[in-house]
Amino acid sequence: MTTGAVITILHASDVHFGEPYDPTVGESFQDMARTIPADLIAVSGDFTQRAKVHEYEAARAWLDRLPRVPLVVTPGNHDVPVYRVFERIFAPYRNYRAYISDELDTVTRIPGLVVVALNSSAPLRHIVQGRIQRKQLEFAARVFQESDPADTRILVAHHHFVTAPDYEGDRAMPGAREVLDVLKRLGVEMILGGHLHRAYIGNSLDVYPGKDREHGIVIVQSGTTSSRRGRARERAKNSFNVIRIAADHLEITHFMYFSDLGRFAPFSMHAYPRRDSQWFPRDPFQNAMLLRHVEPERAEPSSRGAAG
Repeated sequence: MTTGAVITILHASDVHFGEPYDPTVGESFQDMARTIPADLIAVSGDFTQRAKVHEYEAARAWLDRLPRVPLVVTPGNHDVPVYRVFERIFAPYRNYRAYISDELDTVTRIPGLVVVALNSSAPLRHIVQGRIQRKQLEFAARVFQESDPADTRILVAHHHFVTAPDYEGDRAMPGAREVLDVLKRLGVEMILGGHLHRAYIGNSLDVYPGKDREHGIVIVQSGTTSSRRGRARERAKNSFNVIRIAADHLEITHFMYFSDLGRFAPFSMHAYPRRDSQWFPRDPFQNAMLLRHVEPERAEPSSRGAAG
């Protein structure tokens, strides 16, 4: 990656078109997407609530209004029909392929960055917890091994490899630790996901040291960006993330929707050294470009629901 260059990713998840979708918040995200100059947008699954055609039509129209930059998508467990059992067995991705993407495992490249999205939904056996299969890891390995070593490597999947450190008591995706070991060997620096309906930004080393105890993977979970189904500290709240990739650090800003403002605003900021370093060579927050773009209010707003 060229020194001085910064790549910006807008990361949303769990938009849930259907009964839970909140159109006010969904429109606010569209406003933010037009405001923040992103190089790539990632939406990590659960576009719908019940995988119905009219929900997919609304999701597709919403996606089509986003800025014309590369778009990374991946299915979530709500994007396959849970209760239409015949369809779930024989054509689980029919509507997803028709309206969102015909491909389930994808690769997206922009200068300095390669993003692999893997379909973690498992409609036959692990519909809630998800699963990454061996052949999908082989696909990711081929892509990353063929990539420029200087390119930043990111994986996108709907289900979580690491549980949020809160009172909900979730379990990680089955086989997550083995997958993390593989991704570390492949030089993946960051995983983007959703499913938990609350944000979690941390490092895989916090919960699993693995075989390589020097190089963790930055975990970036988005809460539900536009539904009424937030959980734990984001109960009745909505969020998304902005990732900025610099030559010497990774910076993540967690945005929350504030009803007092009627829009999203920055809620927390996180930074991590790049994979080839264990410390910051300079202050990672010295560039206030992102905050200048979103122009936060000076007032102290209260977020939707009870304080976290």
